[in-house]
Amino acid sequence: MLSRTVAYALRAVVHLAGQSPQAQTTEQIAKATRVPRAYLSKVLQGLARGGIVESHRGIGGGVTLSQSPEELTILRVVTAVEPIGRIRTCPLGLAAHGVRLCPLHRRLDNALALVEEAFASMTLAEVLAEPTTSVPLCPFPNVKAQ
Repeated sequence: MLSRTVAYALRAVVHLAGQSPQAQTTEQIAKATRVPRAYLSKVLQGLARGGIVESHRGIGGGVTLSQSPEELTILRVVTAVEPIGRIRTCPLGLAAHGVRLCPLHRRLDNALALVEEAFASMTLAEVLAEPTTSVPLCPFPNVKAQ
């Protein structure tokens, strides 16, 4: 359901949250998250345009989160790289439907609205703090490998 771009963006912000406040280079993030470097560069550009990350030049430079994980919702991360495509008008272009969606498209849009709502109410800090026995791809504080 979520694109590769969104998955890579989420991996990147999880990694950055775990390394905060230390800046991470694109190479470090790519290695830790197993995201191809060239693809990651494009993802980070989208995150920067969306105000999710900041780039710092020079020695000790790299990328950091623009705000704390407690303030950063999953929806903001998703929307920065690939907004959820809500259905506002008939996707088939049927003039008879216009903005009145048929039952199928209305239900699909309702499901997308629920996803948006769930992501809007979920912060990065909540995701990172959730107790788990699964070892994340990107190690972060307070989680020990089993």
